[in-house]
Amino acid sequence: MNETMLMDAAAEAALQAWSPYSKVKVGCALRSEAGHLYTGCNVENASYGLTICAERNAIFAGVNAEGPSFRIAELAAIALEHEFPPCGACRQVIAEFAGPEVPVHFLQTKKIVTLRVAELLPVTFRF
Repeated sequence: MNETMLMDAAAEAALQAWSPYSKVKVGCALRSEAGHLYTGCNVENASYGLTICAERNAIFAGVNAEGPSFRIAELAAIALEHEFPPCGACRQVIAEFAGPEVPVHFLQTKKIVTLRVAELLPVTFRF
């Protein structure tokens, strides 16, 4: 699966978003090291702190399906009608389940940008 296919899957997931407050629909698609595809969308809440991002939804679906051995091989995120990379909280969660060389795709100036996890979050929190 290439980055265009992952971006398309992320855009499809974004259509399922529950975003009545921000009106921003975000989707994520990832391929696990086991070769499975997982998607997620953002789900907002009137109490913004309870909102969950698309990236974390997709990652948590992967953990639920594969268990503690789950690892990300590649991830794509897209915000429909907007362009921005994963937020800081999602970057940390991505880093928990992906090695520093794993590619993360998102849009900037209508083009797919790919950064490695280490570039996206150069200093991760670790115990």
